[in-house]
Amino acid sequence: MSMGFDECGVVREGFPRPVPDTPANVLEQFRMTGKVVVVTGAADGIGYAVSEAMVESNANVAMWYNSNDAAISKARKLADIHGLKTCAYKVDISDPQEVQDGIQKVLADFGRIDVFIANAGMAISKPILEQTLEEYRKQMSVNVDGVVLCAKYVGEIFKRQGTGNLIITSSMSAHIVNVPTDQPVYNATKAFVTHFGKSLAREWRDFARVNIVSPGFFDTKMGASPDGVNEAYRMAVLGRQGHVKEIKGLYLYLASDASTYTTGSDVIVDGGYVLP
Repeated sequence: MSMGFDECGVVREGFPRPVPDTPANVLEQFRMTGKVVVVTGAADGIGYAVSEAMVESNANVAMWYNSNDAAISKARKLADIHGLKTCAYKVDISDPQEVQDGIQKVLADFGRIDVFIANAGMAISKPILEQTLEEYRKQMSVNVDGVVLCAKYVGEIFKRQGTGNLIITSSMSAHIVNVPTDQPVYNATKAFVTHFGKSLAREWRDFARVNIVSPGFFDTKMGASPDGVNEAYRMAVLGRQGHVKEIKGLYLYLASDASTYTTGSDVIVDGGYVLP
């Protein structure tokens, strides 16, 4: 909906809003001292790399996992190395009660939640004609319902606190149709959470920021098939997959005070794969 010239001239009550009282020094803007960050899918891959990034920048981190309990020992290791509070929690993000209970446990242990990174996801690489309805529902329950549930219940906390920051992990596949990985349902789930995040950025504008990260091919256990990897080599401008260390800085930027004027953004990190 567009505004007419008469409406454009009207001064909105309470505007302009003040600039946040954050450090002027750019390196200090990236410091996460005293912040509490929740990361889902934190046992491995991008989720664990992001957890590392937060702890390395002095945040306390709650690492959520479901099937991979390696998160427990990894959380202890990060705590020992950096001297910060880092705990692992087993949470099935497709279960509303487990998400609510997980958030309450984090609040009991840490006192607040400043940043929530909805990163957990899954993919079943099958064309839709070969995929069972059970496989379809499983992907939807994790990739879509999981993000919605996490957003709904942590959003209540953000609103009560008066501040918060949600970061959603999507995929470059939400931006192109001809992804050669036989993952039509996965691609659709990522398109959903991308637009969901943008809508939340507007809905939550009075108390929280929301941004989306859309990774391309990264070398993780959840990574692409050999054919998909070869396609990454062929199509990505940089001619390779990404290493998870190459995406840590982006999540830190979005989580930190360096990005206080950034919301509703969808940042693609794909080595130039989706370039025209």
